[in-house]
Amino acid sequence: MKLFKFFIPLFFAIKSYAQVDRIEPPNWWIGMQMSKVQIMMYGDKLAALDPKIDSEGVKLIAVDRVENENYIFLTLEISKNAMPQNIDIYFYQGKKVKITHEYQLLPRKENASNIEGFTPKDVMYLITPDRFANGDTKNDEISSMKEKLGDGDYDRHGGDLQGIINHLDYIHDLGFTAIWLNPALENNMEKASYHGYSTTDYYKIDPRFGSNEKFRELALKAKEKGIKIIMDVIPNHCGSEHWFFLDPPMNNWFNNQDNYTNTTHVRQSIQDIHASEFDKRGHADGWFVETMPDLNQKNPLVSKYLIQNAIWWIEYAGLSGLRVDTYPYADRDFMGDWTRDLMVEYPKFNIVGEEWSPNPAITSYWQMGKQNHDGYISYLPSLMDFPLQIAFVEALNDDFGWGKGFIKAYQMLANDFLYADPYNLVIFPDNHDMTRFYTQVNNDLDLFNMGIVYFATMRGIPQFFYGTEILMNSNKSPGNHGLIRSNFPGGFPGDRINAFNRKGLNMDQIKTLDFFKKILNWRKSNEVIHHGKLIQFAPMTRGWDEVYSYFRIHNKKKVWVLFNRGNHSIEVDMERYSELIENHTRGYEILSDRNIELKKGILMEGKSSMIIELNP
Repeated sequence: MKLFKFFIPLFFAIKSYAQVDRIEPPNWWIGMQMSKVQIMMYGDKLAALDPKIDSEGVKLIAVDRVENENYIFLTLEISKNAMPQNIDIYFYQGKKVKITHEYQLLPRKENASNIEGFTPKDVMYLITPDRFANGDTKNDEISSMKEKLGDGDYDRHGGDLQGIINHLDYIHDLGFTAIWLNPALENNMEKASYHGYSTTDYYKIDPRFGSNEKFRELALKAKEKGIKIIMDVIPNHCGSEHWFFLDPPMNNWFNNQDNYTNTTHVRQSIQDIHASEFDKRGHADGWFVETMPDLNQKNPLVSKYLIQNAIWWIEYAGLSGLRVDTYPYADRDFMGDWTRDLMVEYPKFNIVGEEWSPNPAITSYWQMGKQNHDGYISYLPSLMDFPLQIAFVEALNDDFGWGKGFIKAYQMLANDFLYADPYNLVIFPDNHDMTRFYTQVNNDLDLFNMGIVYFATMRGIPQFFYGTEILMNSNKSPGNHGLIRSNFPGGFPGDRINAFNRKGLNMDQIKTLDFFKKILNWRKSNEVIHHGKLIQFAPMTRGWDEVYSYFRIHNKKKVWVLFNRGNHSIEVDMERYSELIENHTRGYEILSDRNIELKKGILMEGKSSMIIELNP
């Protein structure tokens, strides 16, 4: 045994031997709840050798050999009293040691298990790293990576982690407190690798974005500015160029491993009490697309691999959250185990899952604490609130009349009883997979502003896509994902417009930047928005006029949010809201910085919003 005296921050600070090509996870930590660690080792005919260790506080309790003799899986049990150390793993052939490999058990950072996840106090800034800012042109092209730079919508453009680090002040000053980063792991695919959703190495940041150390640097520097980092993870599938797809450990490491079958996308089959087994398998076991092989999480070695990978990144980088791509496409029982083990390891953590459904009955099924009809127990704390996003955008664009407009958003919120915790849902006007919000509202700045006010003050955790603050759009081709994820102006060499310093922005863009900055910084210190109970009033429609409002209430403080979707000014009837206005005679309107008299009706301009503070 070699005692580990000093923490070595370098990711690859381990001895490397030719016969062991890969070892995953590359290290572990003492003092973890997950004390039984599965190590996957890969090398030429490695399974023909006999592994042994000799270490205080660590035992080799299981050796799994699989169909592919290039793999061997070792399970180490780490005792509570184990010290940080370097463990020598010996591979014997008979009585002779053929290979020695050193494995690190590192000390944990102080209080690592109590890291706080994202909460309703936060506002997320969603970034596609290839398209935000190029902070290091030296990593634009890497000889070992298949795809090089291009200028097309689906090409790599050169954005990287250093670019995000360089602009943390911009993100902080706008009022954002968390960054959700689209996948940054290696994506060594031949085409469209910029988006990151075809992982080819689960333990390595794509070198065109930087390195593992650079990712950790981003997390540390963001934390210094009060910004949390949320990592985008994909336990459902990998990329078809992943090294363990090219040489699979087992015949069932993937679903439909030798017979590509696309998923049916019939997600409702999971909850459907009438569903056939054929439809259930067709959804869960099919591949998302042909370049994304579907991992078989029913295989316990695959399951353990993916759970440990998520824990490793949380511990390594000090993450504050995970966003889980295509959540209902992975095996249902596995996702229960995955989220449970992560939340046991980090009780204050948060994880948000993507369930793209307009139906809250389907979405709510996955939230922790939900009493489901089939007894399924989930440990997923949060979900993306697609039902509310769909309803509210439709409301903004709707005609006037019975059953039209804001009544759709009102009715969707009335379904909140389905959720175990609706206040922990992530709410948003758009994301990286959707038509840009400004385009969704047909470039109507008044409707756009209503949407920003709504998602900044509604129950839940707001998320805004990079560039929304400067009215980035996808007008030329609304459904073109490459265009939706366009370059942020000012983030790339030669940019004529620079949104970071406002050079070249038009007046509407500058006003919108200031609008964001005002609302989000007001929200940042406002507990009534973070924790306040939501009480909504049904929309009132009269001809071509429509007013909708709700209150947020916390510790005797109240915030009243109002929307007038009609084109005409309207006087708001105060008597209707008297149960909550009570004895308040004055309020302060945030957007216009003015006092409001509450004794008589409030005059609202057409197509406008108001945020009124009613202080005790």
